[in-house]
Amino acid sequence: MKKIFLFVICSFLLHGMNAQTVKLLTSGTKTSMRGLSVVDDKTVWVSGSAGMVGRSVDGGATWTWMTVKGFEKTEFRDIEAFDKNTAVIMAIAEPAYILRTTDGGETWKTVYENKDKGMFLDAMEFWNEQSGIVIGDPIAGKFFIARTFDGGQTWQHIPDANKPVADSGEACFASSGTNIRKLTKSEAVFISGGMSSHLFIREQKIKIPIVQGKETTGANSIAVKNKKNMIVVGGDFNSRDSVAGNCAITHDGGRSWTFPTTAPHGYRSCIEFLGKDKWVTCGLNGVDYSSDGGDHFTWISKESYHVCRKAKKGKAVYFAGGGGRIGRMDAGY
Repeated sequence: MKKIFLFVICSFLLHGMNAQTVKLLTSGTKTSMRGLSVVDDKTVWVSGSAGMVGRSVDGGATWTWMTVKGFEKTEFRDIEAFDKNTAVIMAIAEPAYILRTTDGGETWKTVYENKDKGMFLDAMEFWNEQSGIVIGDPIAGKFFIARTFDGGQTWQHIPDANKPVADSGEACFASSGTNIRKLTKSEAVFISGGMSSHLFIREQKIKIPIVQGKETTGANSIAVKNKKNMIVVGGDFNSRDSVAGNCAITHDGGRSWTFPTTAPHGYRSCIEFLGKDKWVTCGLNGVDYSSDGGDHFTWISKESYHVCRKAKKGKAVYFAGGGGRIGRMDAGY
């Protein structure tokens, strides 16, 4: 009887560990989404190709889709939303634009424009509703960085002398809006990929032991638990099923790195910290979940998603990808 009891308990615990699933909420809209911002459990914004922005205020049950007038062929690779009415979207390249709405997306105001040759924005991050940062690919060998201190209404370039220097063939991937993250209340950290892959913290430039050496390889996303504990994911987006060098973990702010015992099951474009030791990551061939600090990742969905984000004020986790595909983690974590 004791053996049977222990078997039942162990089976229950094992099932609980792997009970997470991703529920597909909607698909079919003609846009590929890499921008995702989850204000709370009910309020979700997405942005993508073909000038498309989507919004739900009922937890993904229904969606309002809008094409930003004058930007019908634009790729909006990142979005930051502050409530059901206010959001900032980032248009990647030549020219690069940042737009802002205060009426739920009915109208948009251009708050930043850059027509410089080679301009390519990759991601935005906000510390709060006022202070934010945007990063772009290197121009003249230095990464582009601009700041806002008024909720994205105006943007200022940082001085050229303060811009981080890139290696030859090194850039950032605009794959999920998560290659730059807040590290503290006033500092940010970002990652690069391509021929070289680095972690940048203030003046530090730290090599990341992730697959690199080609334009299609390198770090795509970083998630931060605290100043010491971070996980980086990426790989080669031309080899969607390859697990080689697709995930690296640091517990000391980048001074040393470890690798998962069970890595995510392919190239991954985004990773998100969920709380305690729980993380979720997604890519072209599905979604992986870890409840042990990233040591073991379990393949919980084979639906393709580009980006995953946890609610800033809540626990809901949403996903967005190609073909208008939006999902939500359906079980508690």
